[in-house]
Amino acid sequence: MRSPFKVYNTLSRSKEVFEPLHPPFVGMYVCGPTVYGDAHLGHARPAVSFDVLFRYLQHLNYRVRYVRNITDVGHLEQDADDGEDKIAKKARLEKLEPMEVAQHYRNTYHRDMALLNVLQPSIEPLASGHIPEQIAMVQDLLKKGLAYEADGSVYFDVEKYAEKEHYGKLSGRVLEDLMGGTRTLDGQEGKRNALDFALWKKASPEHIMRWNSPWSEGFPGWHLECSAMSAKYLGDQFDIHGGGMDLLFPHHECEIAQSKSCHGTDPAKYWMHNNMITINGQKMGKSLGNFINLQELFTGSHDLLERPYSPMTVRFFILQAHYRSTLDFSNDALEAARKGYRKLMNGLKVLRELQVPDAWSEPIQPALKEEIQAIVDNCYHAMNDDLNTARVIAQLFNLLKKINGLQTGQIQMEQMGQEAWELLEASYRLFVEDLLGLKEEKIQATEEVIETLLHLYAEAKQDKHYDKVDYIRAELKKVGATVKDMKSGISWAYEE
Repeated sequence: MRSPFKVYNTLSRSKEVFEPLHPPFVGMYVCGPTVYGDAHLGHARPAVSFDVLFRYLQHLNYRVRYVRNITDVGHLEQDADDGEDKIAKKARLEKLEPMEVAQHYRNTYHRDMALLNVLQPSIEPLASGHIPEQIAMVQDLLKKGLAYEADGSVYFDVEKYAEKEHYGKLSGRVLEDLMGGTRTLDGQEGKRNALDFALWKKASPEHIMRWNSPWSEGFPGWHLECSAMSAKYLGDQFDIHGGGMDLLFPHHECEIAQSKSCHGTDPAKYWMHNNMITINGQKMGKSLGNFINLQELFTGSHDLLERPYSPMTVRFFILQAHYRSTLDFSNDALEAARKGYRKLMNGLKVLRELQVPDAWSEPIQPALKEEIQAIVDNCYHAMNDDLNTARVIAQLFNLLKKINGLQTGQIQMEQMGQEAWELLEASYRLFVEDLLGLKEEKIQATEEVIETLLHLYAEAKQDKHYDKVDYIRAELKKVGATVKDMKSGISWAYEE
């Protein structure tokens, strides 16, 4: 039997066997993007990581409701921020409606996620579409004495909550230490405590995005939207809450406090956090000049890039590291990812081209099936070990050796038998395409053109016109193809 599926639960700080609250149904909520700029690598990692989780849970025959929110209300990132929110500022500069700006960046986010082959979630709620639900939560917290109003804004009373509950249990922080390390900041005069966070903010005169509420014309606090929308679509408690490590504190900590105060239970049974992407060892950030958005990656237009990197190269780059490990971006790392991705795609190409016998005889080498089965089992063990995609990829290269052996004739298909062949083909496709979500990207020439060039290549080689042979090789390489001279004939593969 294969091992049970285990996930690392940030709440318990340990790997736990995944047991849904209401099998076969699974509720999964992941914090999505704030739409005031183009999607970047930091957006790509959680999207790809939780996409693999979504795919794998469905493969395990769970019925998954995957909710991924989009923040479009233009809130300020900190309670003490003063002035315009980022969406409104861009709207003013470009003479657009704020929702026009938000819609534009939602569209570009969806475009980039589609290029990365990220499946659409089951539900993608907008913060701006759930203002009544957020107001209702604030009213509930006020009734329970865990929130207070100050000049049109409403704040969550962290110290009051901490009298009965542990504020900081997700991040491992201690309230007394947090309080000792805080200081009074401008814009926080209405708070009773610097740790208190905004549930509703009264809008300043220049803040365009605003809604009516019992307390003021304003906008909801950042943490509130996730609590309100996850409860609406997944219930008071659901199975998995995911997001980036940077959201652990304060965002997810505040979510727990709000949700438990309103519903009497922790919002999620399992908390999963992907780690950060660094660039040449430094944290990625606009102020450091190393901030790269996805379109710059795909086109190679950023100064730090030596060449363009395709969406599937970026996806492979993300998956070649465990989602909880730090992932360091560099041209060398992306070049290695490009080669690794192309090798896996060449495996798919070989599988398509191999000739399958019309009639199968008894396998001459039955041990081959056992070898293949062991590799497949290792793939499952890796997936079941907290989605260890790095180990899955290593095992796929072991399967690839068998595929290449069939192509070169080192392994005879008749000798391995029908069962071993079908296991090899189905498993390779399953893990590469369906679970890791990698797909073949078309190169810059049609297969008909490539086949014509290969025919000319074969003629030139037969006539010993080696300058022409070298020329055709070089031209094919320009479009991403490489010539494969084998005993069985001349073919091509994706250039690695």
